[in-house]
Formats: sequence, C-alpha cells, structure tokens
Amino acid sequence: MLITTTNDVPGHRVEEVLGEVFGLTVRSRHVGAQVGAAMKSLTGGELKGLTRNLEESRQEALERLTAAAAARGADAVLAMRFDTTEMGGTWSEVCAYGTACRLARL
Repeated sequence: MLITTTNDVPGHRVEEVLGEVFGLTVRSRHVGAQVGAAMKSLTGGELKGLTRNLEESRQEALERLTAAAAARGADAVLAMRFDTTEMGGTWSEVCAYGTACRLARL
C-alpha cells in the first residue's frame, strides 16, 4: 500500500477514487508517564515516554488506515494527514486520514 501526503504520484494516474478512509486510535497515558511528565516540566526537555506513546499511536492509526483502504480495494492512499486531539488531559486521539485510490502506471 502506497501512502503519500501528496495529491498525485509521479509516473501514475489515479484510476479510481474509492473515498476517504480513516485510521483512529485513542490511548490513555499511564500514571508513570504522567508523573514523569510533571517532573520533566520542572527542568525542561523531551518527554520521552509521551513521545513513544505518540509514535505508537501514529503507527497504529496508519495500520488501521491501511486496513480500511485495503478493504475498499485500494492500492494507495493520497493526501494522507494526521490529526491529534487531547481529551480529558490524559487521553490522546490520533487519526490518520486520506483518500483511498487505485493507481495505474503511465
């Protein structure tokens, strides 16, 4: 599955647009990450536990996006974007979305 943030792919044409697809995950931060983040805010610097959580969330959202596109018969997702929302101070929603397509070589 080709996933790209561009609207087109050099050397290919969009043969069929299959519609918008999403991959969504909502995760909570564990107490240790919350305490570590609070302590780190006193000294500054990267919050490695929260960075790791966000990386894992993005990967999971991409996997779900890929599955949704494949279920529609797509071989590519164009104009892919991420959207992240914090909910309740301890939950993070990560959504990957884009347009499922079938491509043909020129």
